[in-house]
Amino acid sequence: MDVLFLLIPFSVVLVLVIVGGLWWAVDRGQFDDVEREGERILRDD
Repeated sequence: MDVLFLLIPFSVVLVLVIVGGLWWAVDRGQFDDVEREGERILRDD
């Protein structure tokens, strides 16, 4: 039962880190144009 006092705050911090990383990626435009980047690798420059 004592381990819950460690695991619950740890899981909350982990969720906040994941949400913060996703927000950072969206804010920096990582998901703006995923179709063009997928096609770019197939074209020969």
